[in-house]
Amino acid sequence: MMNQETFKATVFVLKDKLYRFANRFLEHQEDAYDLVQEVMLKLWEQRGQLTQLKSVEGFAMQMVRNMAYNRIDRLGRQAKYLSQLPPDIQREEYPSLTRELVLKMIDALPEKQRLVMYLRDIEEYEVADIAELTNLEENAVRVNLSRARNTVKVNLTKVFDYEKRRIG
Repeated sequence: MMNQETFKATVFVLKDKLYRFANRFLEHQEDAYDLVQEVMLKLWEQRGQLTQLKSVEGFAMQMVRNMAYNRIDRLGRQAKYLSQLPPDIQREEYPSLTRELVLKMIDALPEKQRLVMYLRDIEEYEVADIAELTNLEENAVRVNLSRARNTVKVNLTKVFDYEKRRIG
C-alpha cells in the first residue's frame, strides 16, 4: 500500500506536468487545473494498485488525456485546437519566436500530430514512451512527429517571410 509520503514523491510531483498536458486540451486554465485535481484524487483513491504499474506517470498522463477528451465531448468539442495561427502574431512588430508562438502552431496541428509533437518536443518523452501513451506504433509516432515538425517549420517560414517583406 502506498502511503502519503510515497504518493507525494511519486504521483503528486507530476502535477505541473499533468497540468501543462491538460492545458493543451482544454480551453481554460481553470478547467485544466480542475481536471488535474480530479486526476490526483482518483490516483489517491487507487494508490493501492499504483505500485503494480510499469509507469505511474504514463498512467496519469493517459487519465488526463481520457478525462480531457470526455470533458471536450461534454462541451461540444469546443476545443482550442480548432483555431488556426492567430492573426495577432502577424500584428506584432517582430514575431517573438518564443515558446508561445511555437505552442500556438502546435495547437493548430491535427490531433495525433499535436499530441506526438507536444509529448516529444515540449515534454521530452522518448518515442517508445509516446507510443505506449498514445497507443500508436513507434513508426506512426515518428511519421506524425515528422509531419508535425514540418508543418510548424513551414508556418514559421511564412511568418518570417511576412516579416522580411514588411521590414524590407
